[in-house]
Amino acid sequence: MTRRNNNTKSSNDMGQTKPALSETKVIKRPAKAGLHKRNLHNGRYDFKALTDALPELSAHIVKNPKGEASINFSDPVAVKLLNKALLAHHYSVTQWDIPHGYLCPPIPGRADYVHRLADLLADDCGQSVARRINALDIGVGANCIYPIVGVTQYGWYYTGSDIDPVSVNNSNQIAANNTVLKDKIECRLQQNSRYLFKGIIKPGEFYHLTTCNPPFHKSLEEAQQGSARKISNLSANKAKRGQGKTQATEKGQPVLNFGGQQAELWCSGGEAAFIKNMAFESREFAHQVLWFSTLISKKDNVRWMRKNLEKAAATEIHIVEMSQGQKNSRFIAWTFQTQEQRKRWLTLNK
Repeated sequence: MTRRNNNTKSSNDMGQTKPALSETKVIKRPAKAGLHKRNLHNGRYDFKALTDALPELSAHIVKNPKGEASINFSDPVAVKLLNKALLAHHYSVTQWDIPHGYLCPPIPGRADYVHRLADLLADDCGQSVARRINALDIGVGANCIYPIVGVTQYGWYYTGSDIDPVSVNNSNQIAANNTVLKDKIECRLQQNSRYLFKGIIKPGEFYHLTTCNPPFHKSLEEAQQGSARKISNLSANKAKRGQGKTQATEKGQPVLNFGGQQAELWCSGGEAAFIKNMAFESREFAHQVLWFSTLISKKDNVRWMRKNLEKAAATEIHIVEMSQGQKNSRFIAWTFQTQEQRKRWLTLNK
């Protein structure tokens, strides 16, 4: 499956390879309490429905201090089974698995990113405009979560990329083995880890948006320290609730309940270096992509990314805050095209 449209011309046909310098418009979208209204995970988990969808989850159901059904969120096996049940029940994705030790993301928060990005795209496309939407996920991982949400909730067509062949193969298997995803997701191997878009976006391909959950640690040691802190916090919270100790190590190393491989958790320079590279490399695809975006884990990096995008001559930047319970997160979306240019882009690239 490709994202080609050889019968259309981009706004780059006049030979312009990089956007012209202009003043950058910055729009901040403050967080609203709770998940997005279209998020399927609003409210408490319906464990009756989830265990019906995946009976294997039943063995991991526990009672919280209020006597309500829950799972042990410090147990990676229970977390993985919860994800499998959520995907089966809400998204009709019944054939889903990840290799041992790979990132098993919390689905509600990941889905919120997609829903709020869809709102941003709707401002350009219109809520009811029928068109094929092509999306690109940088660092799709083995879990394929963003493509799953985008395809099943909005009918988007997704390309995923990753530098890890195991992740690429696993995500392609997930897409091939589920009827709702088949022929709508294609994952590609990034052969050169220096690049994010180069080698993935092909000549003649056009994408309405991109998604990314960048690695945020600078080294393996920093990632392990972060894991240890998270485990310590989980143990402290469980102790307060009288639920005993948290499983802490595997072969002497911290175990994260959501897992994660090297490329998923850390890279040289950490999140700051990663998103800076993304900002400047995205200029080269300014006319093949309508909206670029990335999650930003560390709040201090929002200002850093904004500065780099301004240097890269982005035309418009949106800083979107999200709030899920006690957790606050955010993503930045940017474009190199004015509103008028985006309207023309949409007309040319249907």
